[in-house]
Amino acid sequence: MVDALRTDGLRIFPAHLDGARVAELLAELRRVMQEAPPFRPTIPGTGAPFSVMMTNAGPLGWLSDRAGYRYEPRHPETGRPWPPMPATALAVWREVAGYAADPEACLVNIYEAGARMGLHQDRDEVALEAPVVSISLGDTALFRIGSPSRRGPTRSLRLASGDVVVLAGPSRLAFHGIDRILPGTSRLLPEGGRINLTLRRVTRPLPA
Repeated sequence: MVDALRTDGLRIFPAHLDGARVAELLAELRRVMQEAPPFRPTIPGTGAPFSVMMTNAGPLGWLSDRAGYRYEPRHPETGRPWPPMPATALAVWREVAGYAADPEACLVNIYEAGARMGLHQDRDEVALEAPVVSISLGDTALFRIGSPSRRGPTRSLRLASGDVVVLAGPSRLAFHGIDRILPGTSRLLPEGGRINLTLRRVTRPLPA
């Protein structure tokens, strides 16, 4: 495990997950997706579809539709509670987050060929002091990150399968996104593409 980049609270751990842990996490995700089938979110107001499919695990799941961005305890299509958070993902949080409480939401984004994610902030949580932890699986992604100002300068970084990113401190509210996926850079997913897990604490933990 190498902490290759640490600026303004941004930390990147290249290959934090070795091959065995990547395979274990992927098997856990397959079970999550059987219980909570991926769905395509839409942009509030316009109803335009995202280019990524998504699902969630944990007590809360992040949703986007005409009603807005929010967290809900149930799948929007099945009405069932989200499945438990993958044990491997929870272990990664405990290894790198440096936060006293566990995450409440594990957002699973599925990037097929041509999918991307525009610059955005993660700010739908009450516990903004808690970090955001991201885990990459599959094809390499071009990850773009800027500052808390939408008009601030940005830089592009490559995230490969097994890499982990932590957004904390000043970078917690930095605008970030995925410019594109580099097809054929990983053999992990038979269908190709990339899966990204985003772990977030939504509510502030109760005082001890």
